[in-house]
Amino acid sequence: MAEVVILGAGVSGHTAALHLRRLLGRQHTVTVVSPNSQWNWIPSNIWVGVGEMGKSDVVFPLAPVYARKGIGFHQAKAVAIRPKGDRDDSRGAVDIEFTSPDKAGTTQRIRYDYLINATGPKLRFEATEGMGPGGYTQSVCTADHAVEANEKLREVIAVLKTGTPQTLVIGMGHGTCTCEGAAFEYVFNVDHELREAGVRDLARVVYLTNEAALGDFGVDGMVFDQQGFQTTSELWTGSLFRERNVEAILGAHVSRVEDGLIHYETLDGTTHTLGFDFAMLIPPFGGVPLKAFDADDNDITAEIFAPSGFMKVDADYTAKPYEEWRAEDWPTTYAAPGYDNVWAVGIAFAPPHQISRPRKSANGTMIAPSPPRTGMPSGVMGKTVAMTIADRIKNGPGAPAHTASMARMGAACVASAGTGLTKGSAAAMTMLPVVPDYQRFTTGRDERETRGELGLHGHWVKLMLHYLFLYKAKARPGWQLIPE
Repeated sequence: MAEVVILGAGVSGHTAALHLRRLLGRQHTVTVVSPNSQWNWIPSNIWVGVGEMGKSDVVFPLAPVYARKGIGFHQAKAVAIRPKGDRDDSRGAVDIEFTSPDKAGTTQRIRYDYLINATGPKLRFEATEGMGPGGYTQSVCTADHAVEANEKLREVIAVLKTGTPQTLVIGMGHGTCTCEGAAFEYVFNVDHELREAGVRDLARVVYLTNEAALGDFGVDGMVFDQQGFQTTSELWTGSLFRERNVEAILGAHVSRVEDGLIHYETLDGTTHTLGFDFAMLIPPFGGVPLKAFDADDNDITAEIFAPSGFMKVDADYTAKPYEEWRAEDWPTTYAAPGYDNVWAVGIAFAPPHQISRPRKSANGTMIAPSPPRTGMPSGVMGKTVAMTIADRIKNGPGAPAHTASMARMGAACVASAGTGLTKGSAAAMTMLPVVPDYQRFTTGRDERETRGELGLHGHWVKLMLHYLFLYKAKARPGWQLIPE
């Protein structure tokens, strides 16, 4: 009998758990550890954040799904990993602290034969003074945050309806943020809501981002094929900003937020302030606070985790200039070095370097997007590692690992505005690969598979994906036929 433990029940962890249970006989156990009792389809938090959907439309309880599928579940947070066990048992172990109301604060050490770290990010609102739901800005990173963001947005719309101008700022709350795509999507959903309310002409809408150019999205921009002609994501997205009259402030690092005032620095080293009545700023991500110990209880956290808190995997972490970055630097199996039974997937793994060109301001402040690890690649990673583990359990530890490099993997992003079937639009983008490979492709990506389109049809796709992935995550009949 083999015991598999998965830390985290987001896209990567939940996907891995469902596939492992599908691939393994019931004599083997699959256990998920997650501090949250509910699964959240995070891409649709954007719609919750503008009131087009409610929280109940984007979350569901995990326990009934896991009980139905025969997956163990601990509502708890992992606090330490012991990859070589302890003095009592050489099997790997994880120390967990329960977050469920009935056992909150109690701890337990659980053993594993195989471990997947899919803990996702720590939302580092503290990186910028005054940022976050506990400060002066909103967020859509969780369903609860999105509900609060919509409440604040409604208050601003009510003021606009009195004829009083308002400034709405949406974007990135730090120079090293990722998830520019989420801020991009939210700004145009807000624009849509303002137009629906008939108050757009009184609203100043500002997109504040650490991207050096529009359309960077943390992937160094894209070159699109448009009916045999080339265009860039910068030109493509810029046209959308002009059409919707959304201002863009580029290359910005937010240093501090006060009530109604954002302080930020730009790449030229100058400092600025921006007044606001509503602000939604994405925080930077870090690894969750996990420690690691050897069998003698010595702290080996620095061996297992990068300074960011993300777990090291089979990537090339050698420090080198941007011009020497290569696609092969990126991990393929997501195995932790030195351990053939530990993996990190989704946002939990440490990227070897940025994807966008690294930039610092004239003052030395890092202002450059961190690598995105979105739902589609994260789901693929989770399934890939699940297949590796299943093969090794069935065929022995020498079974080859399955691979899923972001330098070979494509991704699709659909940024919507509105939710109805007959109104709204979407910016639909595809890229292949996610990490550009300039040795294989002149523009870094396959131009035939890298493109952007605007229109209602993309919006239909976004809505369809919402229902498909909720169906899949609930493990309804035929769920495994829906691609990651």
